[in-house]
Amino acid sequence: MGLGFKLHTQYKPAHLRKTVLDMAWHGKTVHIGCAFSIIELLAVLHRSFLRYTDNNPLAEGRDYLVLSKGHGVMAQYACMLERGWIGPEHVTGYFADGSDLKGLSDSRIPGLEVTSGSLGHGFSVGVGMAMGAKLKNTDQKVYALVGDGEINEGPIWEGALFAAHHQLNNFMLIVDENGFQAMGTTQEVLALGSIADKLTAFGFETRTIDGHDEVNIEQAVRELWASDSTQPKAIVAKTVKGKGVSFMEHNNMWHYTRLNEDTYAQACAEVAGAQP
Repeated sequence: MGLGFKLHTQYKPAHLRKTVLDMAWHGKTVHIGCAFSIIELLAVLHRSFLRYTDNNPLAEGRDYLVLSKGHGVMAQYACMLERGWIGPEHVTGYFADGSDLKGLSDSRIPGLEVTSGSLGHGFSVGVGMAMGAKLKNTDQKVYALVGDGEINEGPIWEGALFAAHHQLNNFMLIVDENGFQAMGTTQEVLALGSIADKLTAFGFETRTIDGHDEVNIEQAVRELWASDSTQPKAIVAKTVKGKGVSFMEHNNMWHYTRLNEDTYAQACAEVAGAQP
């Protein structure tokens, strides 16, 4: 893959959503709604927090963004396009023969830190990265983005105990709480109760926010990093699956549904209408 290292700083959600739609259309693939719920979260992280020397995704001492919710990877690809780490040919050639980019996070791609098709796995890897940074006495920060359905997995809670025990205050968990998982609502599949209360009980310094309010997101991240607490950090982001396209919002059909000509055109028109 060619890396152009051309830095853009806008990360406008409407623009990012259009890239996701284009990738899903050209690749005839799924997981659109899952990507749309994390667009603003990734936009703020890339715009304001993630540090990459010379905009190099492999830079020594970089911060780590662990996309444990690996099926939301098109949202990360959209940010990688903004950074210049991938090019337009990766969008139009998504899922074509010979395509580098997969439908799940793959650590062989610069800009993706973990291979995380197996849910719950990426979180534990992120905790290990944070522990490694602590042992090396670096100032690196680790962000692990998980889905709310994903936290049904036991490794999430084992990792949370480990992070709290070792006072990994360089680790930030971000939960995409959109209320859905592949086969239904989280309430139907396995009721979660208050995620924020659980994380607080497990020793995390926790905030609950609107996961589509970029100002709210940035404020919460800054407040948590400014804290003197030795606790690991957590943000529970209340989000909407399919956010930004009316017929996708709160509609779990768009976990696995592919675009056709009509739905692609309608979704693009709605996203364009949201462009500031």
